[in-house]
Amino acid sequence: MKAKVIALPPSATIKEALAIININRIVLVFDKSHRLLGTITDGDIRRALLKGLDLESPIEKVYHRNPITCSINDPKETLLRVALEHEIHQIPLLDESGKVVAVEVIEDLLRPDIRPNRVVIMAGGLGTRLRPLTDDTPKPLLKIDGKPILEKIVVDFVRQGFRKITLCVNYKAEMIEEYFGDGSRFNAQITYLKEDKRLGTAGALSALKEEVKEPMVVMNGDILTNLDFGELLKFHLTQNAVATMGVREYEVQVPYGVVKVDGTRITGIDEKPLHTFYISSGIYVLSPEALDYIPSGCFYDMPELFERLIAERRHCAPYPIREYWLDIGNINDFRRANESPEIARIMMNYRRKERD
Repeated sequence: MKAKVIALPPSATIKEALAIININRIVLVFDKSHRLLGTITDGDIRRALLKGLDLESPIEKVYHRNPITCSINDPKETLLRVALEHEIHQIPLLDESGKVVAVEVIEDLLRPDIRPNRVVIMAGGLGTRLRPLTDDTPKPLLKIDGKPILEKIVVDFVRQGFRKITLCVNYKAEMIEEYFGDGSRFNAQITYLKEDKRLGTAGALSALKEEVKEPMVVMNGDILTNLDFGELLKFHLTQNAVATMGVREYEVQVPYGVVKVDGTRITGIDEKPLHTFYISSGIYVLSPEALDYIPSGCFYDMPELFERLIAERRHCAPYPIREYWLDIGNINDFRRANESPEIARIMMNYRRKERD
């Protein structure tokens, strides 16, 4: 977003400049030919007043005569770099003739673009491996650092510019709906896919066939990550893929010496070898046509969808995730994510009930 260009002549007063700064944060100083002479910010005025000037003093004694400017054609990255180097919040933008045509507000550049892509979060699981924590609370509402897991996920997507969020719910769905509502308090538009029966990690997506026009992000509702989902989407598009799977390196070390045998001969020993595999991260991007391969109203998991797409020779791309990623699948995972006294108390009470 660009601020309005508001200019004053050098003969204008500090009081006039201050009135503009209270609204626009920056004043441009032009000569009679509308040539940029300099800029004035709140800091310039404060320094002038400390030197003994009053509000009726002309800004000719105040303005900064070597303003930092950029071209109207400079990319966002250049503007941000210049702003960081000079610690400024607004930059006048010049056209090819050197005339100021706009003022870029750096804070607005830092805000992510609002994306048209839908995010679907699978939040309907029973959370059986997290019992007894999930006996009375659905897994997505279990708290990490005082906030539900699902809230952390939703807030992160909103921060990255995603506003259209669909929650697939089943187990204790009413608790999730009551907590998130229409999403307005999270600056999101939240809708719900209610599963009357278990539909797996992909089955519910068939209900979106008619309304999804852009690639959508699908994610399990028990994952904590600092992944840049914009980069994931960009990768999906550049690969021209119908489906992209976020994959994570997983290492398995054999705790013994592995003996290599050829008939009756030992040909070698590999001592405690380490094997590395790619595993599914529970994060996906699906183009609209991928939904055509999901049967309606049936239990259908995401691996089945990818296997079918591969069998149909559709392009499925892997996206390696190097960022922080944690699948909160069991009590130990939950403890790692949240060493909370409250969790310890719940578990102690549960063990006491078992003994009684």
